[in-house]
Amino acid sequence: MIVPMKKVTLVGLSKFQEDNLVKLRALGIIHLEKKVVQSDMLNELLEKKATAESAAGILRSFMPKKEGAFVPDVLDSSVDIVSHVLSLAENRKAAQEQIYTDVREISRIEKWGDFDPAAFKSLSEDKTLRGDFTLTLYEVPRKIYAGLGEQKVIVLGRNKINVYCAAIGAPGDAAVHLAGLTPFMLPEQSLSTLRDGMLQSKKEIDNIEKQLSVLSFQISAVDQELQRLSEAIEFETAKVSMDAIADCPAEIAVSCITGFVPLPELGHIKRAASENGWALYASDPAPEERPPTLIKSNPVVRIIQPLFSFLGTVPGYREYDISPSYLLFFSIFFAMIFGDAVYGCLIFLVTGFIGLGIKKKTGKTPDAVKLFMWLSFCTIVWGSLNGAWLATPYDKLPPFLQALVLPQFNSEVALGVFPGILKKLFKIPAEQPGNTAYWNLQFLCFSIAIIQLVYAHLKNIKRLLPSPVAVAQLGWLAMMIGLYFLVLSMLLKVEMPGFAMYFIGIGLAVYFIFAEQNGGNPFANILKSFSNLLTVFLNVVGSFADIISYIRLFAVGLAGTSIAQSFNSMSGISGISGSVSEIILKLLAAILILLFGHGLNLAMNTLSVIVHGVRLNLLEYAGNHLAIEWSGYSYKPFAVEQKKNT
Repeated sequence: MIVPMKKVTLVGLSKFQEDNLVKLRALGIIHLEKKVVQSDMLNELLEKKATAESAAGILRSFMPKKEGAFVPDVLDSSVDIVSHVLSLAENRKAAQEQIYTDVREISRIEKWGDFDPAAFKSLSEDKTLRGDFTLTLYEVPRKIYAGLGEQKVIVLGRNKINVYCAAIGAPGDAAVHLAGLTPFMLPEQSLSTLRDGMLQSKKEIDNIEKQLSVLSFQISAVDQELQRLSEAIEFETAKVSMDAIADCPAEIAVSCITGFVPLPELGHIKRAASENGWALYASDPAPEERPPTLIKSNPVVRIIQPLFSFLGTVPGYREYDISPSYLLFFSIFFAMIFGDAVYGCLIFLVTGFIGLGIKKKTGKTPDAVKLFMWLSFCTIVWGSLNGAWLATPYDKLPPFLQALVLPQFNSEVALGVFPGILKKLFKIPAEQPGNTAYWNLQFLCFSIAIIQLVYAHLKNIKRLLPSPVAVAQLGWLAMMIGLYFLVLSMLLKVEMPGFAMYFIGIGLAVYFIFAEQNGGNPFANILKSFSNLLTVFLNVVGSFADIISYIRLFAVGLAGTSIAQSFNSMSGISGISGSVSEIILKLLAAILILLFGHGLNLAMNTLSVIVHGVRLNLLEYAGNHLAIEWSGYSYKPFAVEQKKNT
């Protein structure tokens, strides 16, 4: 459930401002109202935090994959670590850039061979050696070189494309300018010097990376510094956010701070206000205000919260907490998409192993581990009911596994007929088209759809009562039931009962009459409702499509089964024969094919759960029918970090 909030304003003497904030932070229950503030101290703290985060990111990238026996001594100051790490990272970057520059220069000049650029330049400038001639280096394409004629050049080397030569001529003589080509620019250093420098830069990088790897053992010190800076930033933000009462003498000047407190915690802040001499004003949040969202769930329902955290979804303060229903339906969706009991067992074992390791270190099992163990258990149950054990044919399953199968959901069992108890409620066609079990599974998908979507409208009715608008939701609910039978009639050839069309027509009429009855002239409200005719029509079509969209549970599950069967067939594991060596080779090949195929299937099922299982809950159920916009933000009290995490 979403915990009700109270908006509180605390007023205290400005001269005790910092002391009051320390006490308020120790209390750790008020979520401060966010304001855009700025101060020199706050800017400095933010800059320090950004620097420390950069250092932490660098150290994490150099942490050894396996923990070694050697752990260096902790440095005296985490700030020293930060500055040292950033200095090393900057030096490493400079060395990498130098290597890149050297590589480009080596690539440019290595075709000329190794020579001393300074000696060549000296030779060109020394008149006692060259007399009245000058030397100019050129890289000449072979076709152009063939047409040089009598121009004086010294060939220094050649390859299939170019000729490397020095043109000889008097100073200013056009002969030294070969066909308008650009002379070769002498390098600053020789080829051997550049290569030596590049090797030196690589050694420097290796040395820096070793130092960073050693320093990575001090990441906890940097994390502690980050925590300290975060708390200092939060404290400074709260301090700057406090509004001072103007035109008061310094001795009696007061300042105030506002925020939100969970209703069950209001007594604590009242007691703190009384003990510290603060003035306190508490009220219900105004309709236009957006309090933070605090969700309290029992230990069973709470296991779904890690999924919400992963998705980054927080319901608005005035929206629904759908955690219980989300957990229930997501468990069904997960099981139907994965479908195979062996996959469920594998997930259960891996998750249990991880959970035991975490519990051994921390003393408790994370909710995420509990969630996956529950989902894997649901998958095992669903796979057992379907007889799905790595797509093994029903007749090859052990008798005790065959006994767990529901005939209606297994296409290989002759008794796969529609449950007799439901034949009294639905006029089933004499011959169910196609595969009987597949027909039953599609019927189950549509039935899950109407149950979940009708539940959504029941929640809307409960929230809107005693307003007349609640009757509009009742009309929409009736229309949804009619649409459900329309879907069954169109896709599964179930005879549509006579009341279904009445449900659709009367439900829509009731909706139009009551949708806008929020006060005022009722007839004017009805006209206002009919002005939204196009929108309502599109919503009706959308509701029809929402029911049909649940067929994806059957389709994705069937696709996974088909993939598993295909890889089982490719492996040929059931027909392996031959000599011992042949059997071993075929068995190894079969195992590799099975591991790859079922591993791929597991990966695709995981993606399908995110794409389809999450979508049905967030879009069709919560978005389209509960009108949840996930516009909320989490309750984060002004507290020390240790108290926030409890």
